[in-house]
Amino acid sequence: MESIQSKVIIITGASSGIGEATAKFLAQHGARLVLAARREDRLRTIVDNILQHDGNAVYMQTDVTSVEDMQRLAQFAMEKFGRIDVLINNAGVQLNSQLHELKMNEWEQTIDVNIKGVLYGIAAVLPTMRKQKSGHIINMSSVVGHKVIPTTAVYSASKSAVRAISEGLRQEESTESRIRSTIISPGMTATGVLDEYSDYPSLSPSTVSQAFAYAINHPDDANVNEIVIRPTLQSI
Repeated sequence: MESIQSKVIIITGASSGIGEATAKFLAQHGARLVLAARREDRLRTIVDNILQHDGNAVYMQTDVTSVEDMQRLAQFAMEKFGRIDVLINNAGVQLNSQLHELKMNEWEQTIDVNIKGVLYGIAAVLPTMRKQKSGHIINMSSVVGHKVIPTTAVYSASKSAVRAISEGLRQEESTESRIRSTIISPGMTATGVLDEYSDYPSLSPSTVSQAFAYAINHPDDANVNEIVIRPTLQSI
C-alpha cells in the first residue's frame, strides 16, 4: 500500500457503511483524509477514532446535492493539505420501488444524490487536478448498474449513468491531464440500509473498502478502470 501513503483523499458519504470503512482502512495506510457527509456528529466520531490511531483526517459537513457545498469541500481540502490526489464519490441513496408506485420524490432524490452529486464532486476537484496534472476520481456504481432487477429501475439507471460519466471522464482527461477514473460496482453489501435484504449473502463494508485501496494503490501510470465485486454466493 505504499502508493496510498500521504495521498490527500476526499471521501463523500463517509459517515457510515462503505464510506466509513474505506476511511478507516485508508487511514491505516497513511492517507490524509477529508471526510464529508451530512451527519456531522458521525463524522466527528470517525475522525476522532482515526486520530486516536495515529491517522490523519479532517471533516466537513457536506450535502453532495449542493454545488456550493462541494466547492467548499474542495477548497477546505486545499487549505488543509495543499492538494487533492483522490476523490471518492461514495455518497448515494438506494430507494427501491416499482415504477407504477409513482414515487417521484424518491426518483428526484435518487437523481440528485447519485448523478448530480457525482457530477458536482467532479466539478469541484477537476480544476485542481488538471492544474496538478494528476489525480484520481473514483465513483461508486453498483452491480445493478450493470443488470436491472425489479424495483431497481431508477436506482439502476442512476448507477448506469455513473458508469457513463466515469468512462467519459477517463477518455477526456487521461492523456493530457493524467487523471485516472475508476468505477467500483459492489454487489449486495451489509450497510444496514436495506433491511429487506438483510438475510441475503452480503459483502462487508470493510471488504469493499479494499477495492478502493486496490485501485488507488496502483502506480500512476496504471488506471484500474472498473472493479465489480460480489459476494461469492450472489448469483445476479
